[in-house]
Amino acid sequence: MSVLVLVLAVSAACCLGFGFVLQQNAAQKAPLGDFLSPRLLLDLVRVPRWLGGMGLMVAGMALGAIALGRGEVSLVEPLLATNLLFALALSRRQTGQPLGRQGWSGLLLLAGGVSAFIVAGEPRGGTAVSDPLRHWLIIGGMVGLALLLTAYAKRSRLSSGPVLLALAAGLLYGVQDALTRVSGERFSDGGLALLLTGWQPYAVLVLGVTGLVLVQSAFETAPLRMSLPPLTAAQPLAGIICGVGFLGDRLRTDAGALAWEAAGLAAPSWASCCSGCTPRCRRARRRANGCPTSGRSDRRPLRPRSYPRSAARPSAPAWMGA
Repeated sequence: MSVLVLVLAVSAACCLGFGFVLQQNAAQKAPLGDFLSPRLLLDLVRVPRWLGGMGLMVAGMALGAIALGRGEVSLVEPLLATNLLFALALSRRQTGQPLGRQGWSGLLLLAGGVSAFIVAGEPRGGTAVSDPLRHWLIIGGMVGLALLLTAYAKRSRLSSGPVLLALAAGLLYGVQDALTRVSGERFSDGGLALLLTGWQPYAVLVLGVTGLVLVQSAFETAPLRMSLPPLTAAQPLAGIICGVGFLGDRLRTDAGALAWEAAGLAAPSWASCCSGCTPRCRRARRRANGCPTSGRSDRRPLRPRSYPRSAARPSAPAWMGA
């Protein structure tokens, strides 16, 4: 494993994690009438904190693209998933809320799972599959699943909606990372002319904008501990499937290695459950479902599902903080 790829990927994860926190700080105050609408981005673009988060996200994506150009998707994607570590660290500093045993367990699972997958799988490059049918089957499956998750999230909105939206965005971002690597290879082979004659860079742009709307909608309706972990779990899984499926990435396939690889891939999902199941997040879910959180009567009421664009938006409830 190249040290340069390691440094680039972890630096990208740091920028992404900090950027996600700033974006969620701004998105939670956006009008709920903009849920799953491009208007949400138009509202957020006027918020300096959100622009700062986007700047960090763009920097992280640029560093990730360089890492993907120099290393295998199956290696870079698990490293990018460590953005959750940086995001929760900054969120904890902002809010003063302790992570608790479950939160720390989730972070340890994520770090351990990434290490186990890389050490056991030994990701390395190979010959990319040239069959376009295989490309479209894998990409179509990922995009189709993301669309199904989004459709269900639109119906459930404040209950399981944020988690489903984050999962859908993670799938799209994983495919975007794979196509970013393909675009980089085309640029290296034939320069800008060859790059612009292919469909991959345009798909990267469409996937990026669509994923951004999904992520901001998830950030708008749930705290960071509920909305970010599913994104962190889904993105590396989708990227690895694309890397092994049609980019030619190779992993060790003996029985012991496969067992550790499976455990390493499952770890981010378990980490997501632990990080998203703190008492604070459970109260948030119960409120979203209209269920009482305790016998206390001094809780703030659940905010309405939507607001007219002309109406003033009340301040966000305390439980919506990152």
